[in-house]
Amino acid sequence: MKLIEIIGEAASKVSTDGRTALPEIRWDDIIGMRHRLIHAYYDINRDIVWETTTQNLPPLIRQLERALGRESQDHKP
Repeated sequence: MKLIEIIGEAASKVSTDGRTALPEIRWDDIIGMRHRLIHAYYDINRDIVWETTTQNLPPLIRQLERALGRESQDHKP
């Protein structure tokens, strides 16, 4: 859960331009999950956390890896 919180915190720091450049990423959901974990820790549905970890994080990682690869390609000399 702590790692999901960290991902959500990092997502909240992405600029508006960064979010706009990657509309396929569900920024509000990522940030919302972080808020839920931080502020409602006595009311966390562990099944949802597990589903997020196993179903949602792998595609997110692939999206970010593609975006970072695309970014590094754009900045090659």
